[in-house]
Amino acid sequence: MTSSSLSLVHRMPQGAELLPDGRVRFRLWAPDCGHVDLALEAPAHGDGALCLRMDAAGEGWHELVTGHAGVGSRYRFALPGGLHVPDPASRFQPDDVHGPSEVIDPAAYVWQCPGWSGRPWAEAVLYELHVGTFTAEGTFRAAIGRLDHLVALGITAIELMPVADFPGTRNWGYDGVLLYAPDSTYGRPEDLKVLVDAAHARGLMVLLDVVYNHFGPDGNFLPGYAGSFFTDRHKTPWGAGINYDGANAAPVREFIIHNALYWLEEFNLDGLRLDAVHAILDDSPRHVLDELALRARAFRRGVHLVLENEENQARRLTRDAGGVPLDYTAQWNDDLHHVLHVAATGEQSGYYADYHGDTAKLGRALAEGFAFQGELMEFRGAPRGEPCGGLPPSAFVAFIQNHDQIGNRAFGDRLTGSVAEAVLRAIASVYLLLPQVPMLFMGEEWGSTQPFPFFCDFAGELGDAVRKGRREEFARFPEFKDEALRERIPDPQAAATFSSAKLEWSDLGKAPHAAWLTWYARLLEIRRSDMAPLFAAIRRGGSYEVQGDAVVAVRWQLSPAERLVLEVNLSPHPAPVVPAATGRVLWQQGEWRDGAGPWFVRWSVAGAT
Repeated sequence: MTSSSLSLVHRMPQGAELLPDGRVRFRLWAPDCGHVDLALEAPAHGDGALCLRMDAAGEGWHELVTGHAGVGSRYRFALPGGLHVPDPASRFQPDDVHGPSEVIDPAAYVWQCPGWSGRPWAEAVLYELHVGTFTAEGTFRAAIGRLDHLVALGITAIELMPVADFPGTRNWGYDGVLLYAPDSTYGRPEDLKVLVDAAHARGLMVLLDVVYNHFGPDGNFLPGYAGSFFTDRHKTPWGAGINYDGANAAPVREFIIHNALYWLEEFNLDGLRLDAVHAILDDSPRHVLDELALRARAFRRGVHLVLENEENQARRLTRDAGGVPLDYTAQWNDDLHHVLHVAATGEQSGYYADYHGDTAKLGRALAEGFAFQGELMEFRGAPRGEPCGGLPPSAFVAFIQNHDQIGNRAFGDRLTGSVAEAVLRAIASVYLLLPQVPMLFMGEEWGSTQPFPFFCDFAGELGDAVRKGRREEFARFPEFKDEALRERIPDPQAAATFSSAKLEWSDLGKAPHAAWLTWYARLLEIRRSDMAPLFAAIRRGGSYEVQGDAVVAVRWQLSPAERLVLEVNLSPHPAPVVPAATGRVLWQQGEWRDGAGPWFVRWSVAGAT
């Protein structure tokens, strides 16, 4: 290694590891098996297929060091009953989740940006994308061709939806079963590294969405040889919980924590987004989330760890005296999405009912972060959240669209196709300039009207069950009582459903998309040049004042003499109660004529009163 090159390898307690002498060490935790064999399908020295007995290494571990394997060798583990299973820590699955694993040399890739040290979280402007639908090709390398577009837009970080190996050729990513292997439909591991390298060369951070609350329903062989990886003591929406706190939990915790460290180190990522951590159930003295954060921060200072957490646990977002995150950097702020979505659409079904017509929740989500901070949420039938007003706004990720909020709708429809332009510009100019960290969903910046429906590629009866379950899920909603309407819901198993989600980049130069792109870029430039210097002075949540139905004023203290002020009228009616601006106006959306017009947004800096 020279000063101008860098190779990164994460040492794992399991999987296939190349040794300095050229041999390969294989390790598998299979506590339910008296013995395990290594089945080599492509040995290193031209031998025919080999089956080698692994050594029992104690506490359920099986190990073998052999010179019969090398880079490119394909292998499985042969269980006593004759079943051959892939490596749960496989770095690559060339033939999908049921095929053999491939021995990878992670040191073979030499990083081209060895001096990259990331960017401060205060500079983050996130862009969530799905690799398979971001481009026509749907690959890691194809995504590189669109990075310059993101830089010009004002994006500073891309957030990849999960890429861990899933069954079939298309999936959102939340059905991954081999958590260490980038899915082969997107490319090889080195292709993902090339994408990360290319992003860093352009000043873009890269975060990856990871799933530690469940495994997908197809291709997860762990129950066959490590039944204690899961537990019936905890239930999740996907079945039995992962065993983070019972007997034999230590190897399970290490498997998951090393997975986080592996992505950060071996792929030089800037951070992780942890999916649905409210479903990571752990009653042990140190929750696995606490341990993961501790070890990730010990590995790399300044790593960005983002949560999706329905429980609104503010305690996971605390800072030290200098404002540095102690555990997790930020949380996706669903509450902010919900208040803005309800204001824009008037929807009040499901959980939206808890936000509809409640301007105080709008003000609170804008000013403090969470709308629910311990109050009863009727939809859940239980209290939700913790007080968060003492947290800085950067502890929250703000958005008006993401994969869930679009894809969980029956037709995967975006806001662009359902609300008027003035409405969309109003809520976008709120969240894009908010002191919270903004996140765009791919295509949002040019007003894409393409759907992002739920899609997958399961075989046989499982595929039929998913198709049927998708339509039955919506039968509970009044608007889908009509069976004929439910039949119009896109088939998640159909290739056409997946294809419909692929971005139409040719729309960029067309009306009205070109105007939307110019507008989004302008807002993000104002955020960078005019707003970000002000945000640096904001240490905690702001205050808010409800002035009418969907009319609210929010203030953040910048200094004893100055405040950042947001005044909004997110309704179709004029609001005479909103006064003329008394300070320097940074941005105004909509008209003010003796009061705020419909869908009015004004950002300003005012003196203290």
